[in-house]
Amino acid sequence: MDKKLIVANWKNHPDSLAQAQEILDFINDYLESLNDPPSARSGGGGKEFGLVVCPPFIFIEEVGKILKTSHLEHDAVLGAQDIAIEDKISLTGEVSGTMLNKLGVRYVIIGHSERRWKLGESDKMVNQKIKITLRDDMIPIVCIGEKTRDSDFRNFLEEQIRTTFAGLSVDEIGKCIVAYEPVWAISTNTGAHPDTPTSTLGSIGIIKGLISPRAVLYGGSLNSKNIMDFLKENEIDGVLVGGASVDKEEFVKILKAVFKLK
Repeated sequence: MDKKLIVANWKNHPDSLAQAQEILDFINDYLESLNDPPSARSGGGGKEFGLVVCPPFIFIEEVGKILKTSHLEHDAVLGAQDIAIEDKISLTGEVSGTMLNKLGVRYVIIGHSERRWKLGESDKMVNQKIKITLRDDMIPIVCIGEKTRDSDFRNFLEEQIRTTFAGLSVDEIGKCIVAYEPVWAISTNTGAHPDTPTSTLGSIGIIKGLISPRAVLYGGSLNSKNIMDFLKENEIDGVLVGGASVDKEEFVKILKAVFKLK
């Protein structure tokens, strides 16, 4: 990719639109303080950085308006955290790709570990959602990752990738972004322990050995202290940030680390 992506996955936070506005205003104020055009902002290796903000469904329309009417218009685009498995059938509680597209959504997170492991979303369902996202002219951010790092993790990862991307053409896979998300490294999970860039690069090697996506992001627990350890690696095209993305002070610290500006 020409630029490394920072994808902010707000999950089911914040609790109100006012708090969402506060987070975005805080980020906007920081970016305005830089007094640099977006094209002048770069990190390691001279690559530019871009933001994708993925709020809960209830805030998508308003967050989209905020992004278009602030300094963030030059730095951030709108994303969604999920998509309905099909547009043309009735599914209570779901949000269709057609709806998301009309609201200006450009990226969709698909198959996040919380949906796979806590809500029972299968590889087949993730596969169908990838196809819907592509059909509705949006970019899938497809989460891949093993629950435990045991002796069989490689076989698990390979099978998950094959099943998740089954039936997709080389061109279609080339439009997808993969987020490698080792579940055992996510701090909110019991017994979690930090991942390392070396370990991550090994897993990314497995991914790229099987498919050729548009980009590969890292999605383990990230914060301002460790984010550059991962982003400085050329094989890692960006990051998927969870809880830290709704902590406005911490997220701006992440941006400062990424932009290498004091």
